[in-house]
Amino acid sequence: MSKAAKIEETKFFHTGSAQEPFVFASGDTLPGITVAYETYGKLNATRSNAILLFHALSGSQHAAGITREVAGTDARWTEDCHTGWWDLFIGPDKALDTNRYFIICANYLGGCYGTSGPASLNPATGQPYGSSFPAVRTSDVVNSHLALLDHLGIQKLHAVIGSSIGGLLAINLATLHPQRVKLVIPIASGCRTTVLTRLTLFEQVLAIENDPHFKGGDYYDGEPPEYGLALARMISHKTFVHLDTIERRARQDLKHGGDTLSWYRVQHNVESYMLHQGKKFVKRFDANTYLRIADMWLRFDPLRDAGVASYAELFARSAAAGQHYLVFSIDSDFCFYPEEQAELVSHLEQAEVSNMHITVHSDKGHDSFLLEPQLYTPHLSFTLDGRWNKGSLDRPVPEVE
Repeated sequence: MSKAAKIEETKFFHTGSAQEPFVFASGDTLPGITVAYETYGKLNATRSNAILLFHALSGSQHAAGITREVAGTDARWTEDCHTGWWDLFIGPDKALDTNRYFIICANYLGGCYGTSGPASLNPATGQPYGSSFPAVRTSDVVNSHLALLDHLGIQKLHAVIGSSIGGLLAINLATLHPQRVKLVIPIASGCRTTVLTRLTLFEQVLAIENDPHFKGGDYYDGEPPEYGLALARMISHKTFVHLDTIERRARQDLKHGGDTLSWYRVQHNVESYMLHQGKKFVKRFDANTYLRIADMWLRFDPLRDAGVASYAELFARSAAAGQHYLVFSIDSDFCFYPEEQAELVSHLEQAEVSNMHITVHSDKGHDSFLLEPQLYTPHLSFTLDGRWNKGSLDRPVPEVE
């Protein structure tokens, strides 16, 4: 954490009512939703310097600076949440330069950090929604974020940036509403859910569903399904962090095993490390939210959402809107393999969409996008400044006075 880290505050946007409910892709409705969000920098006079940032699976609206508390999160807003998850990238003279750009990051619908989700109180009962909270699709999250942009008076984004699952959302927004964004930057992401991802996510779903405390999602009046959530996190964690890094961290950070399960005695530092990650995670996250986001990821289908039959048709929308894509791969990524970004770029090129594909060489795996700003900043700055093709942009973004 930087000594100069700025204190930030989560804001809350409310939309919908009993008369005009928020409608989910499933057809389910809620009589209004809340979206938790944070902003960094200033919106310029022409409202043309806004960048929307989509977070990863367990991220939040808190992307930069320090936020020590968020209303309505109970004890989940732990110290691990206090520093913004992309603080290394956002701020004056950083990749997302707050002297020039207005950055918005919002928690996903179904979330547990202030946006309406299963842990939120149902106004009809005064109790948490639990299992009755609707299934969430990427288009639902996109629509809730667009309502927020409308509230802020932003008609067209300078850029949308999404890392990991956030990249899926960035593509969804760009193809469902191509007139609302100029630059599209998916980082360590893809354009569909692969078989391997589907199997890994399904394992995580089963881990939570089979915890005896889960009770179909209605557990808020008793013990939470911590074992299932911890196991789900352990399954996912080995895809986020390179295995060499896991071994190194286990050797450096955890010197002793000794945890005893029902019969098995933990005897290796790597086992202790993974148990530690799982136990730490359950303190800051909600199992129902984890399931909603995993389900959203499993059912991601941009073709269905756009009502088209092929990726050629899908990205023809991006071409017609004059969008430019900056696609990042990480060569050691075990979560979204580099082949997935190559597939995305192939679709973009076939649709004649302007694009640049950068492969980052890192030994940190999928989490590189959180940890190594020096590998991404030159390319982000180059693209955001319009230097990739100045003639294709309306004009360079003016600095905020």
